[in-house]
Amino acid sequence: MLIDTYDRVATDLRVSLTDRCNLRCTYCMPEEGLQWLAKPDLLSDDEIVRLVRIAVTRLGITEVRFTGGEPLLRPGLVSIVERCAALSPRPKMSITTNGIGLKRTAAALKAAGLDRVNVSLDTLRPDVFKTLTRRDRHPDVLAGLEAARDAGLTPVKVNSVLMPGLNDDEAPDLLAWAVEHDYELRFIEQMPLDAQHGWKRDGMITAGDILQSLRTRFTLTEEGDGERGSAPAERWLVDGGPHRVGVIASVTRPFCRVCDRTRLTADGQVRTCLFAREETDLRGVLRSDAPDEEIARIWTLAMWGKKAGSGLDDPSFLQPERPMSAIGG
Repeated sequence: MLIDTYDRVATDLRVSLTDRCNLRCTYCMPEEGLQWLAKPDLLSDDEIVRLVRIAVTRLGITEVRFTGGEPLLRPGLVSIVERCAALSPRPKMSITTNGIGLKRTAAALKAAGLDRVNVSLDTLRPDVFKTLTRRDRHPDVLAGLEAARDAGLTPVKVNSVLMPGLNDDEAPDLLAWAVEHDYELRFIEQMPLDAQHGWKRDGMITAGDILQSLRTRFTLTEEGDGERGSAPAERWLVDGGPHRVGVIASVTRPFCRVCDRTRLTADGQVRTCLFAREETDLRGVLRSDAPDEEIARIWTLAMWGKKAGSGLDDPSFLQPERPMSAIGG
C-alpha cells in the first residue's frame, strides 16, 4: 500500500511514456521545443510493464493513466496497454493525449484494453488553436475525439485551459459544443508548468471566472463532495443534467488533502506530486536487477514522504525544475 503520513492512500498511477510532443503549447514549452531525454534514459516497454505490475499487484494501484509528453508518440503504446490489461487484478486504464493521433489508434487501443481517454483542446477556433499550440492541427484533434467516442473510449473527457486575451471568452461555447457531441468538458486552471517559467498568478483565469462565464448561458447545479470523492474536478450538472462540466482549480482551490496519485516520469523517477521538487530513482534500481520486493519497498518509502500540499496556494511557490512534458500531466 502506498500511504503517506497524512493517511492518504495512492491508488491512481500516472505513467509518463515520453517527454516528446508534436505540439508546442505556449503554457507548456518553448516554440523550439526542449532538450529531449536520450533513448537509453527512457524506461523500456518491459520496464514500464514491470513497474505497473508491481504497482498493481503489490502496492494497491487500481487505476493507471498513461501520459506524456504525448503518449501516442510512444511506438509500443498499444502493446503496453494490452500487457497491462492482462494483469490480475486488472487496473482501469486511460490516457491523456492531445488527440492528434487518435483517429489512427483509437480502435486498436480499445481492442488492447484501454478504457477511456482525456483529450486536451483549448479552443474551437482554428486560428486560436494555431496560436496556442504553434501547430495547424485543429481538424486532427476534432477527428481524434470523434474516433475515440466511436471506438467506445468513453466517457471522452476534454481538458481545456483558458488563457487571458486568447480564449478566455470561449467557456460557454466550449460547453455547448461538448454537450452537443456528448463529451465531458473539464476546465483546468493554468498551472506553473511551462519550461520558460512564464506563468504569473496575476491575470490567470480562475475557477471563479470560468463559472461566472458559464452561468451567463447555463444553469449549473453543484454535484457535491459525496460524488467527487478523490477526483480533482469539482463537477456541476448542466441545465439539470445528464451532462456535466468540471473545473480543476489546482491553484485557487487545491485538492491535495484527498490526492490519491503517484507518478512515474518517462525516465523512471517516482514523483509524489506534479509540483514536487524531489524524485526517487526506480530506473537505476530496476537496472541493477533488484527483485520486485525491493522496488516496492523503495516506492513505498518515497510515497511515505509525500508533503501535505503542492504549495500552489503559497504566493512564494517555486516552479518545478522540470517542465510538464518530462513529468507527465
